[in-house]
Amino acid sequence: MTIKATPFTESYKNVHDLVQLLRIRGLCISNQQQAERYLSTIGYYRLSAYLIPLLQMPKSEKHFKIGASFNQAMMLYRFDKKLRMLIFNEIEKVEVAIRATIVNTICEMTGDKFWITNPIHFADKVKFSNTISLIIKEIRHSHEEFITKFRTNYTDPFPPVWMLAEILPFGCITNIFSNLKDNKLKKKVSQQFGLQVPPFESWMTKLYLTRNDCAHHARIWNKRNTMNPTIPNRMTRPWITLPTDTLKVYHDICIIKYLLNVVNPNNDMLAKLHCLLFDFPEVDIVAMGFPIDWKSEPLWQ
Repeated sequence: MTIKATPFTESYKNVHDLVQLLRIRGLCISNQQQAERYLSTIGYYRLSAYLIPLLQMPKSEKHFKIGASFNQAMMLYRFDKKLRMLIFNEIEKVEVAIRATIVNTICEMTGDKFWITNPIHFADKVKFSNTISLIIKEIRHSHEEFITKFRTNYTDPFPPVWMLAEILPFGCITNIFSNLKDNKLKKKVSQQFGLQVPPFESWMTKLYLTRNDCAHHARIWNKRNTMNPTIPNRMTRPWITLPTDTLKVYHDICIIKYLLNVVNPNNDMLAKLHCLLFDFPEVDIVAMGFPIDWKSEPLWQ
């Protein structure tokens, strides 16, 4: 089926006109000045994502449900912001641990302190070449003191892996890991997180994508993701058992919690999540993919 493209003809509207448009469509706005201020500092297009759940069906007609208010949209916006901050903070702990585990494990197994820049360890030479180009770029633009000192004091073309891992994006680390030729190296790293290689690789990519969404302030609370993570065929640690939509944020949260339990068994992620949901009781957690009895899952015990 061919879709005929048409020119974009919608004109720009200032915040005053946008507030009036929302009122015409049935949205309750009790404080026009405040609504205009939010629209001017947040942006109508960004905030519109939190207005969509308030629309009647069919949503294409853009009529709001009876009783829907601008304050409800702002509540969802604030909740999503706090959820992103919580997730981003927990991912950081997992990401740091994964970096260190990959670097240390493969250094020990290969005896090669430069393994990331050694082509002998990688399967796809094109991917390896792209990785080297990115590494060169990161070194060139790095202002880290340890990189500057290395370039000044040593003749080696690249720093050792424990230095490189500190300046490379996490997405690059996941690509480096997936391109390793020796599956024994991958297996040894994955086993330290209680996973087989395919789900571990998949979950690293999921962490990277979720982290980027959080870092770029993207909506996540009811977003339907595009990547379906690999489900382990067996688990050595507590995991979820209830039917769960793997494309919703709840499943992302479960992946983070599982890995965090490995890194720090005494973590307080559940307490933080409880506090957030308690502070925003109006939020529909089913829209986030939470099963009704999610608290009874082995993962959360």
